[in-house]
Amino acid sequence: MDAYPQGFQENDTLRSAFIRELTLHIIERPNSLDIGNPQFAEEVPRTLIRFWHDQNDIPSDVSDCISSWDCLVDEGFEIRMFCDESAAAYLAERFSYRERRAFERCHHPAMRSDYLRMCVLLAEGGLYVDTDDVLIGDGWKELFGDGRLKLQPLCYDIKSAEMVPAAEIWRADLSTNERIFYVNNNPIAAPAGHPILRRALSRATDRLLGDELYPAIQSTTGPGNITAALAAHARELIVAGAPLDFEILRSWEEIAETRWHLSYRDDARNWRNVGRG
Repeated sequence: MDAYPQGFQENDTLRSAFIRELTLHIIERPNSLDIGNPQFAEEVPRTLIRFWHDQNDIPSDVSDCISSWDCLVDEGFEIRMFCDESAAAYLAERFSYRERRAFERCHHPAMRSDYLRMCVLLAEGGLYVDTDDVLIGDGWKELFGDGRLKLQPLCYDIKSAEMVPAAEIWRADLSTNERIFYVNNNPIAAPAGHPILRRALSRATDRLLGDELYPAIQSTTGPGNITAALAAHARELIVAGAPLDFEILRSWEEIAETRWHLSYRDDARNWRNVGRG
C-alpha cells in the first residue's frame, strides 16, 4: 500500500488506479472475501428504496420503470418511495442538524437523492435503485445472501468519451491510461451501519457545509463520493489483513437496466444538464 498513502482517495489519478487494482485483487483472490465470516452473517434487509423529488409529478415513463419492481412485494420486500418532503422529515427524525442542513444545501434533485440514499441505508439497510432502472431478472436474490455492501463498477474511457462496457471492466489487460475506474452509487445494497456508508455520508456532509456555493454533484454526493469512501475503507482493510466487507458486482446488468430515453433527461431535472447553457 506504499503507493496509496492515507488520504490518497482525494487524488483522482490514485483513486482510479486503486479501484482498478481492487477489481483485479477480487478476481485473483476470491477467497479473500471470506463470505463465511460471522461479520457478514446478517443479511441485507429486503427493503427497496427509491427517490423522486416531486411525488405529485412523476413522469409516466419514470412510473413505468418504478412499477417494474412491484413484483418484489410478493418476495417479502417493503418498498419505500421518498420525495423531497418525506426525505426532509426522515432526516429530521433520524439525523442531526448537520445532516439536515446538508440536505437543504443539495441544490439539485439528484443530490438530494444521493444524500437521502446514504442516510436511509446507513440507518436501516436495504437496496437502493434509481427510478430509471427497470427490473429484468431474478439475479437480485444474490444481493441478499450476506451482509456485505454491494456496488457496481464503472469505467469511463476518456479518449472515446464513452463508458466501457461492464464485461470489459474485468479484463486484466485493460490499462488505466486515459480511463477512469470508479464505482456507481446505484445500486447500493447494504446492511445498516456499514462503515463505507458512514464515511461517504460524513464526506458529503462536510463538503455540502463548506464554503462552495454549488459543489459538483458527482464528486460531492454521487459516484465520486462513494468511490472515495470505498477506496479509503478498502485500503484500511487490506493494510490490516482483514476480510473485505464489500462486493464489487459483476452482473448488475443482468438484474436491471437503465432506461436512457426518458422525458426528464432533456430538461433541468437531469443533473447532467446542470450548468449547460
